[in-house]
Amino acid sequence: MKTQKIGFIGGGNMASSLMSGLIASGHSPQQLWVSDINKDQLASLAANLQVNIAPDNETVIQEAEVVVLAVKPQVLRQVAESVAALIQHKKPLVVSIAAGITQASLSSWLGADTAIVRCMPNTPALVLTGATGLHANRNVTAAQRDLAENIMRSVGISLWVDDESDLDAVTAVSGSGPAYYFLLMEAMEKAAVELGLDKHTARLLVQQTALGAAKIALESSESPEQLRKRVTSPGGTTQRAIETFEQGGFTELVSKAMHAARDRSIEMSKPMENS
Repeated sequence: MKTQKIGFIGGGNMASSLMSGLIASGHSPQQLWVSDINKDQLASLAANLQVNIAPDNETVIQEAEVVVLAVKPQVLRQVAESVAALIQHKKPLVVSIAAGITQASLSSWLGADTAIVRCMPNTPALVLTGATGLHANRNVTAAQRDLAENIMRSVGISLWVDDESDLDAVTAVSGSGPAYYFLLMEAMEKAAVELGLDKHTARLLVQQTALGAAKIALESSESPEQLRKRVTSPGGTTQRAIETFEQGGFTELVSKAMHAARDRSIEMSKPMENS
């Protein structure tokens, strides 16, 4: 993978993070190409990452064996159709990180025989701790699957889903998921201040506790339920808090919220497809 030329159409935060992750994992900056309408952003990427900047999208496609579509979903159709003829001629692997744009839409814009991997990354990819769901269409080879997975693994973990529709569930879990944790952290910080702690102390305690809990969960073979029970002493403070959460319908509310996020992901993809 380190010998592959990878091109990015769009040089925003996610593309920048992917390039940084690739370079950190040993990929040569000289094997990376990027185009963007923002010339200042391109200059910054060239200065900070020493990647190749391209004057237009066509140059990226001419140079690359893998093309990452990292533009806003609202403009992806226009971008895709403008480079479709060149994509069909060069036949690179196309990796899309645009939320809500289905493979059917991408195929209709780029060509039916285009090898496409659709990805759903999340914002922790910006700090190289992301979680990405991937789905490949029938034109993607095993070697290309490995390529796409390695690109996304440069900023965290990557997991394949069997059906493209499962990416809507991925959106509800990991795509929107960071906001759920931020909401809980926000509520805990507010409650800690109400309990008498100053805001600075409350914030640090909440942040470090969240980090520690996540680290334990990642490094343990036990389920979250088992881990929760392990730190919940009968009759103790933690049990009283957990019982209060459950009495308020915590588990059911989380399920309802995630179903709502999944349904909204499905709804949002429809107008994008027809735009």
